[in-house]
Amino acid sequence: MSSDTNIGVVKNIAASVANAEPAHSTRQFDQGTVAISTVSTHRYPVARIGVIGGGQLGRMMVTRAQKLGCQPVVLDPTPNSPAGQVSGHQIVGDYHDPSRLRELVESCDVTTFDIEDIDTTILLELAAEGHIIHPAPQVLATVQDKLLQKRCLDDYGVPTAEFRAVDQADAQVFAQFGYPLVQKARRGGYDGRGVVIMRDDSDFALRLESPSLIERFVPAEKELAVLVARAVDGDTRCYPAVEMLFHEGVNALDMLLAPARIDTSVAHAAQAMAIKAVDALGGVGIFGVELFLRADGSLLVNEVAPRTHNSGHHTIEANVTDQFEQHLRAVLGLPLGDTTQVLPAVMMNLLGAPGRSGRPIIRGLQQALSIPGVSVHIYGKGRCMPHRKMGHVTVVDEDLNKAKAKAERVRELLSVSGEQPI
Repeated sequence: MSSDTNIGVVKNIAASVANAEPAHSTRQFDQGTVAISTVSTHRYPVARIGVIGGGQLGRMMVTRAQKLGCQPVVLDPTPNSPAGQVSGHQIVGDYHDPSRLRELVESCDVTTFDIEDIDTTILLELAAEGHIIHPAPQVLATVQDKLLQKRCLDDYGVPTAEFRAVDQADAQVFAQFGYPLVQKARRGGYDGRGVVIMRDDSDFALRLESPSLIERFVPAEKELAVLVARAVDGDTRCYPAVEMLFHEGVNALDMLLAPARIDTSVAHAAQAMAIKAVDALGGVGIFGVELFLRADGSLLVNEVAPRTHNSGHHTIEANVTDQFEQHLRAVLGLPLGDTTQVLPAVMMNLLGAPGRSGRPIIRGLQQALSIPGVSVHIYGKGRCMPHRKMGHVTVVDEDLNKAKAKAERVRELLSVSGEQPI
């Protein structure tokens, strides 16, 4: 890194981006004069931020990094990745390539990620050398192995579904555990991949032939999610709980309702449980905590993602501080933002239409955008495939039911499909 790049480098994340000259000041607000003990000063760029992963999450993070006066650098194996298109600087390389990971981390002041399938061995080495990586590589190593994640939560007293480790799928072991059950690959699962729901022993034919765990199937009344932000100084803030509706058969999020249609007491309990889950793992940044709400009103944690999350896309339009800016505030050591939700919102993923692939064709964009409160996000992926996330839509309205009705109308109008039939 050149001496120019080193100007304003964050080397102590507890006082991150604090190459500041203190000065006494006061600031006038409507409610009176508030004393400000010091005023920070930063040279531009505020920091160089490395982002491992160039998908849609990285793309939305990059734009927020630029908003905060930072220079993002993206690592992704696909040239001109969605995040690379808007970052201005992309390193083309695999998430398991030690040399490329080192190149990224050593050239940046702070490194974070938008994906979990990363070689943590080299990240642990780099962190031990003093490089700043958030969330910590140790947290990532725990979360990317679903069995280790479950054991960590269980040891901390976070309620989860009963589970058992399975090194090799065995019909007798599955039967003894009892159906219905869910088999999850220990590593590599994402967006419904690596997960099999088995209703009875006839579904054993669908088994995963990889090290996995089996857990009790939870007949949930609702599936919820809570975003938890944790800062370097320990400040922790929650976003309101949201309700997730899933595609039948695809096991991918179809529609998200924010806030969730649940009692206030349940919403507070979900937030408290989400914080406890993040406490169990530790780390700094945004965490997406998925939960099951059972018929008796009890809650179980399903999984935790140590990154920005699909359940938080609506925060761009609906909350004072969106999840992407909040994550960056956390990893940079800046004050966390207000998580208040300003308007009810419904978010839908735009998945690639079945039966077609190739160059994306977007239908119904003009008609969808004619509906008040609709915001469309297209991710910039050059190739559409069935069920691939190509974008999302957020609809805001003062009434959640009206927002949902508008979203259902958008679903009828708007689609993304490949140019060629498969």
